[in-house]
Amino acid sequence: MKVAAFYKFMVLDEPQQVAQQIKALRERHPVFGTLIVADEGVNATLAGDDETLAAFIDGLQPWFGELQPKYARCADNPFHRFKVKQKQEIVTFHNKEVGPHKTVGTYVAPEAWNELVQADDVLLLDTRNKYETQIGIFAGAEDPQVDSFMAFKTYLDAVIDKGEVKKIAMYCTGGIRCEKSTGYALSRGVEAVYHLEGGILNYLEKVPPEDSLWQGECFVFDHRVSVDHALNAGSYGLCHSCGYPLSAQDQQHAHYEDGVSCHLCFAQTSAQQKARFRERKKQMALAAQRGDKHVGADMRELGAAKVAHKRALAERSGP
Repeated sequence: MKVAAFYKFMVLDEPQQVAQQIKALRERHPVFGTLIVADEGVNATLAGDDETLAAFIDGLQPWFGELQPKYARCADNPFHRFKVKQKQEIVTFHNKEVGPHKTVGTYVAPEAWNELVQADDVLLLDTRNKYETQIGIFAGAEDPQVDSFMAFKTYLDAVIDKGEVKKIAMYCTGGIRCEKSTGYALSRGVEAVYHLEGGILNYLEKVPPEDSLWQGECFVFDHRVSVDHALNAGSYGLCHSCGYPLSAQDQQHAHYEDGVSCHLCFAQTSAQQKARFRERKKQMALAAQRGDKHVGADMRELGAAKVAHKRALAERSGP
């Protein structure tokens, strides 16, 4: 399967109508994944065979013009459904006055990133959530340890309010968060702000491992859970109870039970809940043996959905 990730900031008239038309497009070209539309643009991660995926993306051009997807390969379909979501923002920041339509930090190509971020006068910030940073991060980067992009905004305010930083470099998975966070930092008066063009995924594609400052793996929001430096599926799995990524060592913990719990959430669910999770896992296994798809869907999909749900709850709690 081929996976395409892309976003584009633009003025989009009648996003609700566009969302309906995209659903009709998908009937002709059955891709999988999630596509978000808002009056500020589009954000998507999709998967399909080469021909179908190409046809679907070409079919988006009447609304979005030319898109620049980042592609990867995986052995199996990383999604089991297709969803179109209409939202207020394509990445939740609760500030539509910042972004590339207004101002944005200086884009830095992956090949020039190492030299920039190793300069003594540049603060390197990871804009992602802590369940992402715990499995991979750039050497020398500051990890805000936040649970949402809104929490990162609060963290960034605190950094700027100290008045000690004149240059900030930011990065995220594919670049979309930095489209807003770098513009926000500039609006707050930071002298120079930089943005890793195309995000971590572009860096891993363009920079050889022997020259790389990336440490660990990169979390992705599909069944692969993480990718390594070659953009192949990584070594992490998901806890299908709480939705957090787990290393091979985590999966050896006494409190880990596939489909039921991990060391992070074992104490947070009751015996009755764990029994339901076990029954769900059993029914899914039986459905797989029959060649059917259980209504609970794939366990990895459930875990990914839980991660997205946690993000949504955290971001809705912001101002």
